[in-house]
Amino acid sequence: MSDTVEYLKEAGDASIEIDQEVVDSVHEILSEVKVHGDEALHEFTERFDGVEVDEFRVSDEEIEAAANELTAAEKETIENTIENVREFHEEQREQISGFEKEFEEGVKLGQRVVPVETAGTYVPGGRHPLVAAPAMSIVPAKVAGVERIITCAPPQEDGSIQPAQLYAMDTAGADEIYSIGGAQAIGAMAYGTESVPNVSKITGPGNVFTTEAKRQVFGHVGIDFLAGPSEVLILTDETSDTELVATDLLAQAEHDPNSRPILVSTDREVAKNAVEAFDEQATDLRTEDVARKCWENNGEVVVTDTIDAALEVVNDYAIEHLQVMIDEPRSVMDDLYNYGSLFLGDHSPVVFGDKAVGTNHSLPTLEVARYSGGITVNTYLKILTHQEATEEGAARIAPWAAKICELEGTHAHQLSAEARFREDISPAYGPQE
Repeated sequence: MSDTVEYLKEAGDASIEIDQEVVDSVHEILSEVKVHGDEALHEFTERFDGVEVDEFRVSDEEIEAAANELTAAEKETIENTIENVREFHEEQREQISGFEKEFEEGVKLGQRVVPVETAGTYVPGGRHPLVAAPAMSIVPAKVAGVERIITCAPPQEDGSIQPAQLYAMDTAGADEIYSIGGAQAIGAMAYGTESVPNVSKITGPGNVFTTEAKRQVFGHVGIDFLAGPSEVLILTDETSDTELVATDLLAQAEHDPNSRPILVSTDREVAKNAVEAFDEQATDLRTEDVARKCWENNGEVVVTDTIDAALEVVNDYAIEHLQVMIDEPRSVMDDLYNYGSLFLGDHSPVVFGDKAVGTNHSLPTLEVARYSGGITVNTYLKILTHQEATEEGAARIAPWAAKICELEGTHAHQLSAEARFREDISPAYGPQE
């Protein structure tokens, strides 16, 4: 008998496709920024943010003023997250190394691990300005050894950046901070303006306009990945605590009406009880309206009759945040391979990864986890290869290279290889007729 998979609640297909109207609007913004620089930034900041900003770069005095607005406890909280993120990413960097090896006599090959020179990080504003977000993009760049880190964030109504976010940007290690938001910020960092330097790579989450802007500037600069609204999938079985499951689903649903909270269970009763608990807990939530709208539009519930079927469903979703709240969560770890970040057990909620524990919360959504992970130290590193051959080593390689060139018809390449032949060495090597 085949495994049964039943969708008790379905939502529309998630897609990274972006409306043509947004595509065209972003193209116009980027073109204006590329051609007119700061003039375009001023125009778009006034149009979209409703504020006139005299100087886009945040001054040391403004950073100090933002710090003074925070209590000692608030600063300590931000610093704790940054330190945890730094510690995790420093360990990550230790695991990425270069090498050099003599693969055959006289022929050395190797690789070096080198940071990009400049990085631009975007910190979103929006419904809930994310105070942990600066740590997730700036700290890995700093740990990687990026020489110059530029950070942009949308201005508030008075033209300033939200104080806690600004303090976090500075503490995380941003070299320059600019009060610019949206697609125009991406354009400024990609092309450079009179005020904003251009960078080699742009990272960080944002709304549909910043995401589309990253897509359009890709190639001129590097980017991390394209991401949509936040997602969570919680895997449960008959042992799961349905109240905790509901709490964690709500934590995702309050993000945005377009977020995706998904429940997959091997037990129908657990699924049913978790949905009822979700409804009850939502009543006491200050963000109830957003959470309920999100669940109504995008919530999904899937019930399977075996754990194997459930794991297949989970991998098919290729979700951003994957919580495994079953009896023995580590027992299925090796069977899970499509996710942005994995949270094992009842005591490892997504909120820890998002806010405090140290792993990165800038993660792939909308099935991008099929081929990419989230931001890591490696996001800001380049793997550069090198080779060195002695005269004797070159003589051994040359006949093989020349023969490939002959097959291809690349005559000048063939001559370049043949110029390294040595009669005392080369005839003994290479393909024989």
